Amino acid sequence: MSEKPVGLIDPPAGYADWLADLKGRIHGAQQRATLAVNRELVLLYWQIGRDILQRQAAQGWGAKVIERLAQDLRVAFPEMKGFSRANLMYMRAFAQAWPDAEIVQQAVGQLPWGHNLVLLTQLKDPELRLAYAQNAIAHGWSRNVLNIHIETRRLERSGQAITNFEARLPQPQSDLARESLKDPYRFDFLGLSDEAHEREIEGALVKHVTEFLLELGAGFAFVGRQVLLDVGGDDFFIDLLFYHLKLRCYVVIELKAGKFKPEHLGQLGFYLTAVDAQVKHPDDGPTIGLLLCKSRNKVVAEYALRDTAQPLGVAEYKLLESLPAELKTNLPSIAQIERELMGSSELPEPEA
Repeated sequence: MSEKPVGLIDPPAGYADWLADLKGRIHGAQQRATLAVNRELVLLYWQIGRDILQRQAAQGWGAKVIERLAQDLRVAFPEMKGFSRANLMYMRAFAQAWPDAEIVQQAVGQLPWGHNLVLLTQLKDPELRLAYAQNAIAHGWSRNVLNIHIETRRLERSGQAITNFEARLPQPQSDLARESLKDPYRFDFLGLSDEAHEREIEGALVKHVTEFLLELGAGFAFVGRQVLLDVGGDDFFIDLLFYHLKLRCYVVIELKAGKFKPEHLGQLGFYLTAVDAQVKHPDDGPTIGLLLCKSRNKVVAEYALRDTAQPLGVAEYKLLESLPAELKTNLPSIAQIERELMGSSELPEPEA
């Protein structure tokens, strides 16, 4: 039994709640201070990069001046990391990629420099780069998670499934539901051959449910596999059942190892009717169905969904995905910049 420190009195009534509140405020202040420091650092890097750009353009300075600047800054500020030649090159590219200071202050300035390096080296399209930055802020993605989402083209695939949500769901739920579905879904993390059968895929998805949820996206919660529905004494089994926390509705996912056929929607629609009748709470929204198939004809899927009364979507899945190479900048890689920041590479000699 621990003894009370000498000289301390028993806390008065209400002290514990007050202490908890103070701790919360202190932690909040620490977090705000960290964010403020990060914003100032990112803004400083942007200003340095902008100055390099402007002086090179106005005075014709060559690339060698960056080597000289790196050495001079490291001598002047030996306690600060980040003034390597490679990082100065990143600052220049950062300012070139984001010429608008307001975007730096309000958007990418909220992300750590490492996140900005990922955006800078992995994406060339400004709108797409900003979209990934905004999602990283909104969802609190780590740098590794951000990199994974860029490599798997998460945002480019979002909202691409063929659905009838616009006609079957009210606004704004229809927009959110459409953006919650992708096409195609990538299941290459399962390690299965392209000839895998439905039950094999289904079992592997449950075994790797963490990766599956990451691929599905924010808001999905796993409910069960082969969920039993007793309809008039007959047993039916749903492949995969989820609940979407933002849409506040159940999501039924059915797997088809072959090509999409219109009759697949009849079975999926039956499951939606049964879930709405037996599972969903009165406060839940209409159950949504997603049919995942190995391949689908877009026109056939659109026709099949047109006269379907229930909110359904059709998307492909890929067990073996071969993505096109990402567009890269010609700047040093992140591995190279990290090695320089750790002091493992030699600084080039300054221009004479």
